Amino acid sequence: MRPAAPALSPLQFRLTAAGVLAAVLPHLAHLPWLISGLVLALIALRWLQRGRGGKRLPAWVKLPLVLLFPVLIVLHYGNLFGREPGSALACAMLALKLLETENRRDARAAICFSAFVLMSALLFDTGLAITLVLCCVLVVLFAALRALESPRTQLAADVRTAAFALVGALPLAMCVFVFFPRLASPLWGAPSDTTARTGLGERMAPGTMQELLIDDSPAFRVVFDGTPPRRQDLYWRGPVLWYFDGSAWSRPEWLAAPRDDGEVRVLGPRIGYEVTLQPSARHWLLALDVPLGAPAGAVRGADMSLVSRARVDDPTRYRMVSAPAYELEPTLNPLHRRVALQLPPGFDPQARALAQRWHDEFNGNANLIIRAALDQFHEKFTYTLNAPLLGRNSVDDFLFDTQRGFCEHYASAFTFLMRAAGIPARVVTGYQGGYFNRLGAYWVVRQSDAHAWSEVWLEGHGWVRVDPTAAVSPQRVQIGAGAAAGASAPWYQARWLMEWRNRLDLVNQLWNDAIVQFNALRQQSLLTPFGINQADYPQLMAAMVLAASVLLGLFAWWVLRASPRAGDRLDSAYQLLRRKLARAGASPDATDGPLTLAARMALLLPGDAAVQRALAAYVGLRYACALPAPEQIRTFARSVRALRLPVAT
Repeated sequence: MRPAAPALSPLQFRLTAAGVLAAVLPHLAHLPWLISGLVLALIALRWLQRGRGGKRLPAWVKLPLVLLFPVLIVLHYGNLFGREPGSALACAMLALKLLETENRRDARAAICFSAFVLMSALLFDTGLAITLVLCCVLVVLFAALRALESPRTQLAADVRTAAFALVGALPLAMCVFVFFPRLASPLWGAPSDTTARTGLGERMAPGTMQELLIDDSPAFRVVFDGTPPRRQDLYWRGPVLWYFDGSAWSRPEWLAAPRDDGEVRVLGPRIGYEVTLQPSARHWLLALDVPLGAPAGAVRGADMSLVSRARVDDPTRYRMVSAPAYELEPTLNPLHRRVALQLPPGFDPQARALAQRWHDEFNGNANLIIRAALDQFHEKFTYTLNAPLLGRNSVDDFLFDTQRGFCEHYASAFTFLMRAAGIPARVVTGYQGGYFNRLGAYWVVRQSDAHAWSEVWLEGHGWVRVDPTAAVSPQRVQIGAGAAAGASAPWYQARWLMEWRNRLDLVNQLWNDAIVQFNALRQQSLLTPFGINQADYPQLMAAMVLAASVLLGLFAWWVLRASPRAGDRLDSAYQLLRRKLARAGASPDATDGPLTLAARMALLLPGDAAVQRALAAYVGLRYACALPAPEQIRTFARSVRALRLPVAT
């Protein structure tokens, strides 16, 4: 019969369970709360059950759990296939594997599966922060594997060895990353998830942008070819919203059709720049107002919004040219006029009456009507992120009751008033401003810079930008979202913290450039300095083998050139003992063993029992057991250091 596999010691099990828990933690942010709770509960219960000496769980307990998790995943996602359902199932199965982990074979399987689950976390985020977290988790897994090799393991020594192993593997890992031929599309071919990440949407209602305004993560980064515009002129155009149903603004799909590309007359200098857009799981591209074209793989709609044909699931880089001074659609399309004057019947009667009064008072003069609306905002309204909730007649509630809100409240109300006064108007969403990173010489625009403004059509001028938020809080445009938020977001006031985050953003930018955006095209151009303009797979493999051979050769040279080590701690203590015996007159040569030295010292110092005890202890530690305990070695070393012998004359 095959002998039973060795059972796990308490420390070995704890390290294995810690590795399983560490591999699951990076997934908790995107797992459903029910599955996350069950996975964590199983790991915690197994830890407690094993700590109290519990036996292996019976099959009638584990089998229902094996069936429960797939059912929960199907009920939540609709299937078991895809990135999120697959990762949820993998985390659940890993927790169930821990329930039956009793011996070293099971522990090795659980640790290897943990490494697979850990790798799948990179399907959701490839940033520098998550990569560093995964490296720390790998140290835990390596330490658990090392602990399985010895029944008398030491936690600190295992973790230290695991960290050294990870650092030593990095050069070869980078070599494979750079030269191993990569595919243009993911190998696994799993369907993409449809969960939208933080970003601008196709609808805007009061309160929908608040999540963005308190999100400090980068939305995109920009490098200008020359002198950039002033900060207050940095309006980054996103979705343009035309339809209003009484509660939310939305955008008709037909406006993205390239057959009607809009008419733009450039009135000033053109500005060239490069945008690196962070993943948003949406189709919108951002550009400085207004873009003069569309990048490859995108279309520019009649309202100057840019729509990518493919969803932005990865960092996307594209070049743009914009004209800050422009005349947009000087002759208004009749269909655009009709849509830009649309208002839902039966909503906001007070706002309609106010707009009609302005229309009659100023004889339909658009400039005077606009000025009246902006003056009212400036005199009576407050900019705040803690805006009160609005009812069915949201515009009336905002204008005549709460009078407190942020950019989307003002853009929505102003656009409604303009339409009610007979002036074509629409809402533009995007970002405003940005922070110039002097270290990296680029601008970073964060989600908290999200903004909404209005465009009105004026005879002889076309579509003109009007930012009603600037009338209420000019510092929002001149300084930034943090200054405008004021007391409604106290964490914005820690400017030193924002400065450090912006400096650290340079590290993230370098990581994105060097690692995340290292694709097949950049890899094929690696060998250009050697005369190979577009390297194929055999050439890349040859370069990888050559680079790996050089790295291994350098490592072998470094190991061989190092002076021979004195051995482990036991040998070091024994060598100290031999030197003390030599000074006492034993004069040992390299071939003398400890028993020979003991006999010689018995003649030289017949009454000294300490020497005999030290030599006998070394013989017992070195030859009587395969692996002496660290405590015994430390005791022997202390006794050797404390040994005092007379010096021979």
